[in-house]
Amino acid sequence: MDNCIFCKIVKGEIPSATVYEDDNFRAIMDIAPAAKGHVILLPKMHMRNLLEGDEKVLSEALPVVKKISNAIKKTLSCDGINVLLNNEGAAWQSVFHMHIHMIPRYENDGVIIPWKEKSYGAGEAAELAKKIAENL
Repeated sequence: MDNCIFCKIVKGEIPSATVYEDDNFRAIMDIAPAAKGHVILLPKMHMRNLLEGDEKVLSEALPVVKKISNAIKKTLSCDGINVLLNNEGAAWQSVFHMHIHMIPRYENDGVIIPWKEKSYGAGEAAELAKKIAENL
């Protein structure tokens, strides 16, 4: 994709602080981090997001996320890691090249993932689960 900023980063046309690279992925420091040490994993193959992603690439992504997340935890001695993958604008995706966030977390660090809990009425969750299962 000619105008995709992440494709340009993957190709080396735009500089980045690279954490990891192999034949299929490049992981870079997020330039607008939620916390210091926030890394994003970029597939080298352009795909809009998880919903339209190549299944082979998707199957290879999680082991890489695990490897990088463990390295972040070891390096920063953080208490945990948020792994986020946003799909479409309504779900906070702002760059339409699939990318997976790994955000180091500490107790009471003030990082807020913006949602407020909701609840289901009696039987509503089971009914919705049934409808979703029908579309698998």
